[in-house]
Amino acid sequence: MTVLPDDGLPLAAEFPDASPEQWQRLVAGVLLKSGKDVPADQAEDALSTRLEDGLTIRPLYTARDSAPDPGLPGFAPFVRGGRVEGGTVGGWDVRQRHTADDGAAVLADLENGVTSLWLVLGEGGIPVDRLGQVLDGVYLDLAPIVLDAGAETPAAADALLALYAERGVADEAVRGNLGADPLGYEARTGRAPDFEAAAGLARLCAERFGRAGAGGGTLRALTVDALPYHEAGGSAAQELGCSLATGVAYLRELTGAGLGIAEACRQLEFRYAASADQFLTIAKLRAARRLWARVAEVCGAGGAGAQVQHAVTSPVMMTRRDPWVNMLRTTVATLAAGVGGADSVTVLPFDHALGLPDAFGRRIARNTATILVEESHLARVIDPAGGSYHVERLTDELAEAGWAFFQEIERAGGQGAALRSGLVGERLAATWAERSAKLAKRREPVTGVSDFPHLAEKPVVREPAPQPLSGGLPRVRRDEAYEALRARSDAHLAATGARPRIYLAALGPAAAHTARLTFAANLFQAGGIEPVTEGAFADSGAAEACLCSSDTVYGEQAEAVAAKLRAAGAGHVFLAGRPASEQGYQGIDSYVFAGGDAVAVLTAALDRMGVS
Repeated sequence: MTVLPDDGLPLAAEFPDASPEQWQRLVAGVLLKSGKDVPADQAEDALSTRLEDGLTIRPLYTARDSAPDPGLPGFAPFVRGGRVEGGTVGGWDVRQRHTADDGAAVLADLENGVTSLWLVLGEGGIPVDRLGQVLDGVYLDLAPIVLDAGAETPAAADALLALYAERGVADEAVRGNLGADPLGYEARTGRAPDFEAAAGLARLCAERFGRAGAGGGTLRALTVDALPYHEAGGSAAQELGCSLATGVAYLRELTGAGLGIAEACRQLEFRYAASADQFLTIAKLRAARRLWARVAEVCGAGGAGAQVQHAVTSPVMMTRRDPWVNMLRTTVATLAAGVGGADSVTVLPFDHALGLPDAFGRRIARNTATILVEESHLARVIDPAGGSYHVERLTDELAEAGWAFFQEIERAGGQGAALRSGLVGERLAATWAERSAKLAKRREPVTGVSDFPHLAEKPVVREPAPQPLSGGLPRVRRDEAYEALRARSDAHLAATGARPRIYLAALGPAAAHTARLTFAANLFQAGGIEPVTEGAFADSGAAEACLCSSDTVYGEQAEAVAAKLRAAGAGHVFLAGRPASEQGYQGIDSYVFAGGDAVAVLTAALDRMGVS
């Protein structure tokens, strides 16, 4: 029997330790081969990625990238999870969202893996007086119900509590959330919030259902919904800052209404977006728990500082074109939410952006969570990302950025005052403007929309969904600029029987033109402009043309070919690539290249083609 030494198995004991400086020199050598002469001490910077909130993702993390001690699962500061056992007992709560008066869809979800329901009631959702019919056949002692009723929250809460009484559900078996979120409602609509009603519901829940909390079965009154800020274009740190400020505002209101600080904390559930940026999502959820634990500690809430989290796959990332790709986005986002320690996860169906999801969309959504929990065994490990130098450092940096924005909001008078003064809206708009510029330049690609679009694909059509709440912060989507361009192309197709076209002139051998021909075809299709590569320009039905080849071939043929295209009727001639000099090539009107403003190029092209 072999006994291993205390320091484990020294697999690399015969090799000398590699230093960061050695790695930097090797990276600099690789960069030099690709045409980038970078000093070795700047190699990491050259490969780093800049994120919003002033954060930077570096290519290498080691033990030198220290972060505060995250503690243990179930103990403050709850970075590693709010429960000692994590999700290992039964995975996370699979919570499905419903906005339609469709009891059959509700039952289908519950019979096939969904464990709780998120019901949008009132304006933008199911009529409150239909709640009983929608929940007909639902075992209310088994399925937690989470309401989202805006101004009709008191009526919706009364209706749900009446159902519990009518069906004989014991108080200790009631679980869920009545969904009062006055500041979230104001953010969505711009209308004044009703704190008094929310405080009344919190008192009711604390007095009547508070004793069930130790066993996990409890009814909360308030939701701190950060989705309005995410959907308005906010960054991860801004989402954190707004959620903290909202939570603190609710603690002030609830303690002012007579609840103890610990009781008030237990009335809150926090809702965050989970995007396909998996590491940022994992870090955001971990940072949110750490920050809220700090708030609870300062307020004297004792052990009530474990944040209850509901993660929702991001509506901002969902696309209307090629919606099938949304299945992949939501899978990554759900994985990130589970790894990040969310208590409940809602997977939005892939057709969410198109209207009411159909049965297939809902089925794929709930099965996404089921596969990750049951087949991938994702919930069998507590805090699987814990100990990763990258995740721990990103969690710390994001927590610092989120806390800074929270402090800015508090200095402005709190979340309500910051909303009404326009501070929150202005900060979110500035962030979205920067991100929109990246989307326009395709530095943040959107697969199936800005990259690899498929013009011939038939659109996916769904029944219209109820109009969501509006009047407050805007709702944005990553695909919106390209969607507007594609809509113009669709209208042109419907009116004329053909899409606007561009002729791609491939010069030289295939080895010379293939890369830029592919680039140009991809670019113009993102704007709904059909590329034509065969035959002569005169037979293409195109009004404009683009030359595609290597720089060497351009030097030999570009000007002559551009002249021939103009003689054949081309009103505008592009060249795929950057100009060889400040003067460029004679006869070339525009240059298209990686990093250029694709939206501006495509908008101008459609304008010239008369596509309205």
